[in-house]
Amino acid sequence: MIITRTPLRLSFFGGGTDYPDHYLQHGGQTLGVAIDKYSYISLNPLARLFDYEIRVSYSRTELVAGPDAIQHPAVRECLRFTGIDRGIEIHYVGDLPARTGLGSSSSFTVALLHALHAFKGEYVNQEQLAREACHVEQGLIGERVGVQDQYTCAHGGLLHLRMSTSGEIGVQRVPLPAQRLGELRTHLMLVYTGMRRVAHEILEEQLDRTRQGVLVEDLRLVGNLVDQGLEVLTDGGAIARFGELLDAAWRAKQRLSSKVTSSRINAIYQRARTAGAIGGKLVGAGAGGFLLLFVPPACREGVMHALPELHSVSFDFDHEGSRLLFYHP
Repeated sequence: MIITRTPLRLSFFGGGTDYPDHYLQHGGQTLGVAIDKYSYISLNPLARLFDYEIRVSYSRTELVAGPDAIQHPAVRECLRFTGIDRGIEIHYVGDLPARTGLGSSSSFTVALLHALHAFKGEYVNQEQLAREACHVEQGLIGERVGVQDQYTCAHGGLLHLRMSTSGEIGVQRVPLPAQRLGELRTHLMLVYTGMRRVAHEILEEQLDRTRQGVLVEDLRLVGNLVDQGLEVLTDGGAIARFGELLDAAWRAKQRLSSKVTSSRINAIYQRARTAGAIGGKLVGAGAGGFLLLFVPPACREGVMHALPELHSVSFDFDHEGSRLLFYHP
């Protein structure tokens, strides 16, 4: 048996600048962090006693003769990419629901690639996993995705990513003292709106406008917030400024596409702000999923009281990235 574990992620600033349509012309950067909510993949060799060659279990179960018959696009393309075409059982478990803005699709792809390489007896590092996950999702599946999810989920930690016009992705861990990192963590709340959505459907309008060059200035502003966020975290000043920047990021995000928010989401956010939240934003593409709020600890109870229909999820940061938890070939 082989088991891998890969974290989900929170995106703070820069989302939208990590799409090739933008950064290959203008460059881009993001600031985000991996969290201790995970995708787990377990693999087993499949004995040649069954009337199928591959078994895949996620929200449904597929029993097929080969990769080409698999309906799940990431599983199908990862198997093709790694050259595994028979004799394997794949099982997925996730800590949180998919399609909620936490990078679960990329976390799944990274975890599966990690497990498949181990199944073949191959060692891979986190950089290779991130690059391969980008290739699978962008090149093989054709998903409308950027690169921050794959890199943050693979590497773990608080990451500053830089995307150059040459296509290179630079990974820089943000070195914060434990006290400052803890201060950031205690001001963050993750609240589930109860709305799930398909990210690439939400992103269609945004990416069309990106290709047309309509969003160059808006995305430049989004990218500049990364520098401001880093300055707040590293200068030792008032952490509340980070919340104000999240509010600015949320307002900027809404200008990228008409599908990012809704009247219900806006009402939820306004209630949270009235109850004491300094700022916040929907993580991921928008239109639902998880709402990340920046709340002084003294106001947390009041904010949750103002959002009685929603569930909060406690979390911590993950600093390890994708890991091979168990290996018994």
